[in-house]
Amino acid sequence: MRTNNVLGILYSNSYDEALPELTSLRTMGSVPFGGRYRMIDFALSSMVRAGIAKVGVVTKAHYRSLMDHLGMGKSWDLARKHAGLIFLPPYVGAGAGGNQTRMEGLWSALEFLRNAKEELVIMSDCNVVCNLDYRMLLEAHMASGADITVACRRGAAPNLRCARLALDGTGRAREISITGEPCADVLYSLNIFVLRRDLLERLAREAHGQGIGDYEILQRNVGSLDIRGLETDGYARVIDCLQSYYDAHMDLLRPEARRALFHPAYPVLTKVQDDMPTVYGLHAKASNCLAADGCQIRGEAENSVLFRGVTIEEGARVSNCVLMQGTRVGAGANLECVISDKAVEIRPGKTIIGAETYPIYLGKRIVV
Repeated sequence: MRTNNVLGILYSNSYDEALPELTSLRTMGSVPFGGRYRMIDFALSSMVRAGIAKVGVVTKAHYRSLMDHLGMGKSWDLARKHAGLIFLPPYVGAGAGGNQTRMEGLWSALEFLRNAKEELVIMSDCNVVCNLDYRMLLEAHMASGADITVACRRGAAPNLRCARLALDGTGRAREISITGEPCADVLYSLNIFVLRRDLLERLAREAHGQGIGDYEILQRNVGSLDIRGLETDGYARVIDCLQSYYDAHMDLLRPEARRALFHPAYPVLTKVQDDMPTVYGLHAKASNCLAADGCQIRGEAENSVLFRGVTIEEGARVSNCVLMQGTRVGAGANLECVISDKAVEIRPGKTIIGAETYPIYLGKRIVV
């Protein structure tokens, strides 16, 4: 299979409603993660590693920070004269409400799909923290002869609208359900799909004509199409709320989870932002922290993820926190189980304490 025969499509706004604290001013795809990354970096890096040279990014709203992060795609080797990274314009009008489905987004970008020359398409959302080998996914799809291959994970389904698959002995889906009772052992979709471009175009037309969404169109075609679920391994966490976002960061503090997500053979690419190394003061204490470049730690930090440019002044203490770019913690302040957005300032002597099961969120540029 020629690698340039695959088209990538990323949905940057899918499940924005699951993380309203962080997506009120940005897309799910541009939500910061892991000290120096954005959520879109994981799926986009997987596509690039699989040799995909043309990726369309479907946007809906609040996509300015996403455009700033991706630029022309240079950091992912997608700044090309032909193909490369392509932004697909918003698919809702100004002031339109409601949660738009993938098929609705694809319908407004149908011209992009129709004009593409690639035979296969990989579609993905941006709310899953994982590092999948998309080349393996493509090879499995071709080997099985399936019409649609769905990357799946077994376990407790996330608390959002997603497909659950019941497979027969050959791996073909005999039933697809959208909702169901909570269960700790189900096979649920990671919303990563592989299928032929012409089939995707037909399904988009059918969904638009019948006024139904992507899961419903799969349900209606489960008997006529060979839809297969491919169970994946490795680290994967679906971000379905602020708690899962916090828990995913706490996972990064475990070496085994960090090695699984950031495997040397499967690098996660992101926008290059050179900065000075992290500076530790004479009385600084840091243990089990993930600190990006540009940080200044003069106080104490433990079990925390610190993004670029975080400053912890002398006498301050930070524990079990996720502090985003430019956060400043004043002298003598005490933070525990806090998620701070960009450029938050904690004034000297302040105390903010949450819980591991209920982290406190501080919005962008807030001064406490």
